[in-house]
Amino acid sequence: MTEGKQGSHRVIVVGAGFAGIACAKELAKGGGTHVTLIDKHNYSQFMPLLYQVATAQLAPSDVAMDIRSEFRRHPEVDVKMAEVVAVDTLDRSVTLDDGQELTGDTLVIAGGSRPNFFGVPGAEHAFPLYSLDDAERLRSRILAVFEDADRDPRLLDRGALNFVVVGAGATGTEIAGALAEMLRDVMPGEFRDLDVARRRIVLVDHGKHVLGPFSPKAHDYAASVLERDGVELRLGTSVEEIRADSVVLSGGETITSRCVVWGGGLQAAEIAAGSGLATGHAGRIDVLGDLTVRDRPGVYAVGDVAGAAAPDGGLFPQLGSVALQQGRWAARNIAADVAGKPRSDFHYHDKGIMAMIGRGAAIAEIGEHRHELHGAIAFSAWLGVHVALMSGVRHRVDAFVSWAGDYFTTSRGPQILDRTDAARIDWRDGTDPVDQM
Repeated sequence: MTEGKQGSHRVIVVGAGFAGIACAKELAKGGGTHVTLIDKHNYSQFMPLLYQVATAQLAPSDVAMDIRSEFRRHPEVDVKMAEVVAVDTLDRSVTLDDGQELTGDTLVIAGGSRPNFFGVPGAEHAFPLYSLDDAERLRSRILAVFEDADRDPRLLDRGALNFVVVGAGATGTEIAGALAEMLRDVMPGEFRDLDVARRRIVLVDHGKHVLGPFSPKAHDYAASVLERDGVELRLGTSVEEIRADSVVLSGGETITSRCVVWGGGLQAAEIAAGSGLATGHAGRIDVLGDLTVRDRPGVYAVGDVAGAAAPDGGLFPQLGSVALQQGRWAARNIAADVAGKPRSDFHYHDKGIMAMIGRGAAIAEIGEHRHELHGAIAFSAWLGVHVALMSGVRHRVDAFVSWAGDYFTTSRGPQILDRTDAARIDWRDGTDPVDQM
C-alpha cells in the first residue's frame, strides 16, 4: 500500500519520461498530494538527443538526468526504481517486479513507447534508437565495424562500412545526417589506414518524402542536404527483411550491412497492452478529452502511451512537447479532482516542430502557423530549444561545450565500445552473436 502524508491524496505515476516527470512536478507545486513516481531506471532519458549519443557527439551522462535529484526538494514525491509488471486499473494499483503492490487514489500511466517493427522479419537484427541503452549499443556497433575493418580491410568488400537507416522521420533523418558527418569528418582522422571513402549510408522509407510531417519545401531541403552529404535515399521503398548481414528491400534490392538502424515508428509501451484498457492505433490507450480513461475513475494515461484525439481527428503525435503538456494538464485535472472542481479537456499549445540534419543545417517550423526556418538560423533555434528543455545547468553547459567542439572541430566525444554484445560480430559465417542473446 502506498503511504502518504495524513490526509493527502495518493497519486501513483508509472513512468519517468517527459510526461511522468512533468505530472509529478506540477503536483508537487500545489500540495495536497503524495506522489509515488516509478520507473525501471533511476534516470530519465532526453530522447531527442539519443542520436547524438549514438554518434559520439554527446556523452550518455549529457542526456540522462538523475530522477531523485530532480525531486530532492519535494518530500511529497517518492521515487521508486522498479519495473511495473502488472496494473489493476479498477483499484488503481500496480505490482512491482519484486512482488510489492502499491495502491493510490489516482493512477497515472505514463509508460512511454517502444519501437514498432510492423512485423518485419528479422527485426531482432536491427538497432532501434529509443532509449539510452539503444544509443550506447548503436554507438558500439558503429565503432565495432570500423575497428574490425581496420584490422582486416577485406571486410570492406563485405559491406563493413555500409549503414542502413530505416525511417525518414525525425529520428531517421537526424541519425542519417549525424552518421554522414561522423563518417566524413571524424573517422578519416581516427582510422588513417582505412579507406573510409568506401562508406555508404542508405536511408529507406515507404513514404515519398524525407520528414513527412514537414512542409514540401522542408522535404526538398532535407533531401538535398542529405544527398549532398552522401546519403542515398530510397523513398517509396519498404523493408521486406532484415538479416544478420543484409537488408532486403521491396523490389528485391539487397544491401549488405552489419548496422541497420531502426527509426521506423513507435508503439505504446508494453504496459498499455497489459492494462486491460481499450487501445487503438499503435496500441495506445484510448483516453477522453480530459486524459482520463473511460469507466476507470481516477485513471489517467498521458504521453506516448496515450491515444488522445487531436482537433484534426487523428491522435496527438508522440512528441516530447505533447508529453510535457499532457503531464502538466493531467496534474491540474488531478488537483481539480481533489478540490471537487470540474476537469478540463486537454488543449495542446503547438510550438512547432524541428529537426537537425547536419552541421549548420536544420529545419524549424515555429508555432501553429508553421513559420518556416532553414539553415543556420534554424540550427540556432534547434540548439536553443533543446538546451531549454534539458534539465539542470550542468547538462546544459556540458551539451553546449560538446556542440561547440563538434561545430568548430572534427573531433568527437567518447568513442567507447562499452556494449560488448553489440561490438561482437562473427564475420566468418554471417552469424551475429548480438542477435543470439
